Amino acid sequence: MDLAPLKAALSDVVAIPVTPFAADGSIDTATHRALVRRLLDGGVRILTPNGNTGEFYALSPEERRTVTELTADEAGGRATLLAGVGHDLPTAVAAAEHARDSGAEMVMVHQPVHPYIAQDGWVDYHRAIAEAVPALGVVPYIRNPLLDGRRLAALADSCPNVIGVKYAVPDAARFGAFARDAGLERFVWIAGLAELYAPSYFATGATGFTSGLVNIAPGVSFTMLEALRDGDYVAAMKVWERIRRFEELRADRQSADNVTIVKEALASLGLCRREVRPPSRVLPEPERAEVADLVARWSV
Repeated sequence: MDLAPLKAALSDVVAIPVTPFAADGSIDTATHRALVRRLLDGGVRILTPNGNTGEFYALSPEERRTVTELTADEAGGRATLLAGVGHDLPTAVAAAEHARDSGAEMVMVHQPVHPYIAQDGWVDYHRAIAEAVPALGVVPYIRNPLLDGRRLAALADSCPNVIGVKYAVPDAARFGAFARDAGLERFVWIAGLAELYAPSYFATGATGFTSGLVNIAPGVSFTMLEALRDGDYVAAMKVWERIRRFEELRADRQSADNVTIVKEALASLGLCRREVRPPSRVLPEPERAEVADLVARWSV
């Protein structure tokens, strides 16, 4: 398997689409398609259906399959698909196989949700998924600051299709050490905390970053990417200053309103409804004006 094209695809703005809901609470499939097309028309080259910005944990298994299929159908050769999978191991394996059958080239494995995670068990979980879909690239989503980089290296020793890492620990020094312990050149490193952390992570080895903001203003995200690729951190930080408040609102109170803020921004543009599912919440009325004002300042 030629992994080079997949690795190249990860070194980019990795878009995490929202999952829009209709008035009756079901997935609004027509709006979902329209939002994906908007991302593609905005220059997005890699999409992660069933990411956290897509409310992965609030969707049923059937809904997650629908999201994968809708996104794959719209992407249709215009973008690489990095589908999110997770939950218990049989569910994650089944989702990875469905993503493969739907046309995804890669899967992103969500951080296992379990009160007791052993590092050897973390390796076993990811190995089982990677071995089930050997023709797909596999990208672990790492949020655990205690995970040892050498565990990732051990996983890739047995599963060469583990080719990238979405690293989402809010500590650039920790990221730099982890990447070097695992093998800096061995994997593609994605700044998993979006534009707010992208400059500091690029400085220590990342070559791509995830984005929810790209749903709203693709040009803003790509301006930052180009500056980072050029090593122009002054220009990158000018973009950072523009989006800082928006991303801080998303990160506030342990990211309580992470998806809410993105959907509120899209609602302010008339692109989708603002509804989210519990345990998220719709943004209270007094706070909506600030989000709309922030979005209005960007060139979308």
